[in-house]
Amino acid sequence: MGVQGLTGFVEERGVFFTELRVRDTKLVIDGSSLYHRLCFAPDADFRRGGDYGAFAAAVRDFFGALRVCGVAPFVVLDGGRGAEDRKLPTLRSRAAEQLRAAHGLSRGAGGCLVPLLTREAFVQALGQLDVPFVQCFAEADREIAGLANRWGCPVLSLDSDFFVFDLAGGYCPLSHFQWQSVRAAGPQGCYVPARCFSADRFCGHFGHRSKALLPLFAVMNGNDYVGLDALEAFFSKVRLPRGCAAGRGGKHLRLQGLLKWLAQYAEPAEAVDDVLKYLKKHQREEVRELLCTSMEDYAPSDVNLEDFFQNGSYECEAARKADVPQWVLDAFAKGKLAPFVINALMLRSTFLRVQVENMQRPSAHSTALPIRQIIYGLLLRVSHSTEDASPSKQTNELPIVCEFDRCQKTLKKTFVQAASLPPDFCDDRFPLDKLMEVPVSCRQMLLLETLGVKMSFLEPIPSHLQLPIAVTCYWIRSSEPKVKRNQLKALLLMIVSGELQRITDDPGPTVLPAEDDSIAYNEFLKWKEKKLQNTDFDLDAAHSFCQWQCCLQMGLYLNQLLGTPLSEPDLSSRLYTGTLVHRLYQELKSAPSVENLFNLSPKMAQLYLVLLNTVES
Repeated sequence: MGVQGLTGFVEERGVFFTELRVRDTKLVIDGSSLYHRLCFAPDADFRRGGDYGAFAAAVRDFFGALRVCGVAPFVVLDGGRGAEDRKLPTLRSRAAEQLRAAHGLSRGAGGCLVPLLTREAFVQALGQLDVPFVQCFAEADREIAGLANRWGCPVLSLDSDFFVFDLAGGYCPLSHFQWQSVRAAGPQGCYVPARCFSADRFCGHFGHRSKALLPLFAVMNGNDYVGLDALEAFFSKVRLPRGCAAGRGGKHLRLQGLLKWLAQYAEPAEAVDDVLKYLKKHQREEVRELLCTSMEDYAPSDVNLEDFFQNGSYECEAARKADVPQWVLDAFAKGKLAPFVINALMLRSTFLRVQVENMQRPSAHSTALPIRQIIYGLLLRVSHSTEDASPSKQTNELPIVCEFDRCQKTLKKTFVQAASLPPDFCDDRFPLDKLMEVPVSCRQMLLLETLGVKMSFLEPIPSHLQLPIAVTCYWIRSSEPKVKRNQLKALLLMIVSGELQRITDDPGPTVLPAEDDSIAYNEFLKWKEKKLQNTDFDLDAAHSFCQWQCCLQMGLYLNQLLGTPLSEPDLSSRLYTGTLVHRLYQELKSAPSVENLFNLSPKMAQLYLVLLNTVES
């Protein structure tokens, strides 16, 4: 969520904050805000599809700083869009903004765009660091507020809605949380310097007798759920204090005027009654209902996340009403299924996030469409009894999913039919709630058949690379235009470099890295230092690597939905490094000898050949 203009308004004044030394406390963290903040590092490259290893290192550093200060973090992530899909207009306008940003980046303009697999890399990093986290069923704000109030600890976020919630331990904006400047304070130990928003100071400054008016202020000003259109009649007629009229006097004038106007009321109900007097009679009840429903969004949730963190049990009313299988809810709360899956299941609607690609070509996501259709088929499977399972009848019954994706430079919705599944998965004994009872060999076969690969081909490959290589085989076969051989080689060399870094940096508690691996890694680092200065950008190559990421994302989701019949690849160990794969591709075009980059390590040279032969065979 987010209240329009409120962050700028509060920051401009500054008097509503108190200095805080964060140490020896629980801290409830808005996971979505945190991974956006860490992703938008000053030196990040947004044109080449993301450097997930560097991002994962930033995640490790952040939680390392908290650990030094005795802070116990609990991360809460947003989930799906919710059964009512109230944020759909906001999500569409955000997707259109991201599309404009991606187009600008593709043409060399500045800007920021979250790389496609950032959320997946973040969830993996949390798991590896043993940071407790939960993925809520829908929007997380109310559950974050509820947990923080239960524990009396601060909330860490960048969401302006937390200026509005009544939080016992206060709200620390991430923009004032100086985790990179941890300070020592004698025997009391280290702390993170931060600033904490005081709702009492804020209300006192504007003469409010009660914090209960803040939710009405947020709703009237407009947030992710409520547009201002419904209240334009009020703003055009009311005389706001200090001449802060609705017109073009600036966003903050209206905010300030509204706050002062609300100060005359003790309770929200009185204020709502007076607001409605400015509206036409036939609008009043509808607007009253809209305002009252929207104010409830700022009441802390009664979902008990403490239960989840103590015993792994996540229960909420919305999930019970949604009639979603229990194993899906459990896996979802633990981050083992993505919001994409729950949205497809409940809403039959998904957003496909844009990347920096060639806008003249079909969306990079179109390459992965057959994988998505299998996912939809598993989620929305219609049962077919044997007597009416003729192909024509099955086709008529296949469910439809609405996908929001780009068509050139605009956001369009397309209706996609779910795939018809193999006989094992059409058996009425195995609906979605019994999917994990299908033998794992059958689930693995469905995954591999979708990607067009036999397990015998993957056997020479380390288990954690089998899924990325199966996806690479699919990408080679399905991409339009066809993948160039140097693009494939660059991708495989990048994967090998990640493996080399992994075994050199973290060989395991009882193993020392082999000397030839260390030498090869040092030579690679020297090469990289020299070559990454080059800023050439090939949009067609970028488009091709975007297609690979789309295929990997949907391969990951399908593998998760099938209960991981293949090992999950580790995104945080530099499985994909955009700046590096682009540089390798440029080098291969002019100096093919770069293919021998890892020859000093016989093990890595052999791995590269095995990967190349597997994909090309």
